[in-house]
Amino acid sequence: MTTKTVAVVDYGMGNLRSVTQAVHAVASDAGVEVIWAKTPQEVMDAERVVLPGQGGMRDCMRELHDSGMLAAVLHAAKHKPLMGVCVGMQMLLDHSEELDTPCLGLIPGKVVKFNIAGQIAPDGSRYKVPQMGWNQVFVADHAKQYPKGRHPIWGDVPDGSYFYFVHSYYAKVSEINHSVGETEFGSRFTSAIARDNIFATQFHPEKSASQGLSLYRNFLHWKP
Repeated sequence: MTTKTVAVVDYGMGNLRSVTQAVHAVASDAGVEVIWAKTPQEVMDAERVVLPGQGGMRDCMRELHDSGMLAAVLHAAKHKPLMGVCVGMQMLLDHSEELDTPCLGLIPGKVVKFNIAGQIAPDGSRYKVPQMGWNQVFVADHAKQYPKGRHPIWGDVPDGSYFYFVHSYYAKVSEINHSVGETEFGSRFTSAIARDNIFATQFHPEKSASQGLSLYRNFLHWKP
């Protein structure tokens, strides 16, 4: 087994090029080779795995299954560091309201739709769904389970940093200790989740400038 590779899973649904480029940009510092993984074996052989996702949940789940990547991703989720991004985060939960779609069941919870379109935001504007653009993420450690009260992948990223979002649905975790980042959009919702060797974000680190690159860099050094 190759000991220093990170596989970005290509199952036909995801912002693969920009995610791979972002991970590659920080990989040299960690001595890690980045693989655009097109086969299950490449995922199985990698030391750590990034699961991106973009588009409809039902399409993503279908393509993950039909591509043959499902078993490799489930194996990674049990045995090696795995980072989910956007729909790749939502897929980790039990179920999505989007077309009543079963998900991977790796973190207890469900994916629900924002129900705030047209409501008045604090600045006087009306909320629009999907949320598109920059928003703050506040570090959360409800169970005080991590050193210094924050998940190690946050590293030195300042609390309240801005990251880039594009989504109409969000994660509603069943166990609050799995929520490690929160964002305000109509109300406070979970924008980063974690459990054991899994870390995932609703926002796009690859579109979030230096702070997003810091998260990918910290993931490559993370030893859960």
